[in-house]
Amino acid sequence: MPFVQDIRRIAIAAALVAPGSGALSQTPDGYFRNKTVLINIAGTPGGGIDIGARILARYLGKYLPGNPQVIAQNMPGAGGVRVLEYLYSQAPKDGTWLGAFASGPLLDPLIGPRKPNYGISDFVAIGAIDKDNGLCTTWRTSPVKTLEDARKREVTVAGTGAGSATDTEPLVLNEVLGTKFRVITGYLGTQETALALERGEVDGRCAFGFASIKPSKPDWLKENKLNILLQLGLEPEPDAKGAPMALDLADTPDKKAMIRVMATPRGLGRPYLGPPGMPPERVAELRKAFMAAFADREMREEFTKSSGGDEPRETSGEAMQKLLDSIQSTPVNVRDRLRVLLNP
Repeated sequence: MPFVQDIRRIAIAAALVAPGSGALSQTPDGYFRNKTVLINIAGTPGGGIDIGARILARYLGKYLPGNPQVIAQNMPGAGGVRVLEYLYSQAPKDGTWLGAFASGPLLDPLIGPRKPNYGISDFVAIGAIDKDNGLCTTWRTSPVKTLEDARKREVTVAGTGAGSATDTEPLVLNEVLGTKFRVITGYLGTQETALALERGEVDGRCAFGFASIKPSKPDWLKENKLNILLQLGLEPEPDAKGAPMALDLADTPDKKAMIRVMATPRGLGRPYLGPPGMPPERVAELRKAFMAAFADREMREEFTKSSGGDEPRETSGEAMQKLLDSIQSTPVNVRDRLRVLLNP
């Protein structure tokens, strides 16, 4: 594909300008000098992931040794799994190729249908922008306005493909809470699902990242265009109008464990990953630069403005790596049940 070929050409060019035998060592001017760092966005233009990545790209190079150019580009497909696969199998491991995701793909290696030969904890956690909740929502004209309504009648919700939270979370909620969500999948990204809601093609979307709605569709919240049925996360979102937490409604230990597996990535809103096998010094430099960028007053102001007034709630790469490890250590019986449920 032309897009992948372009990535490969850039990666090869980056490798050619690196010193031969000492390519992974620190140079006096910084390892990243004269290199290009690519942030590959697992989503379409205009969504929350895209907006955050483009802001980060304008500041990250300022804090990397050598002050490289940082470019954000879109690489949508399969709900983020396309970028995850490229990171694992083809991306250069020198810190010049990163992925920006929604939280859904963090679970794909654990409970997805493919059973890949890697786990999510194999990837390098660079950091996450926010701590998000997934909202199960319907459009204001839908007859389904509450969780009880969603238990009584079918609710069509827009999905974006394999591994995406939009496709997996509704099915788990049906199992645990008795809702009747039906996923209409195949939409390319956030903006396409938003149009589907506005046009009445579907009743709603479940789950819709709160951190994605605010920057991309701020009027939806201000003008009460959405009915918020439910929250999926580890802590309540203050601005979600008191919508119930799925974790509070699960009534058995196994059901709570299933919800917790799905909710844990929500503590890593808009995560950034590097490929397995990155040298420790590159990992340390990227993680340090990520946190330094979010401490930059100008960047925080720009991000806060773009997100409807909410400041970023960033997670360090080190803390994020621990959460990835916790996902990978999910009990076998819970992951097996989820895999059967989500891959009939």
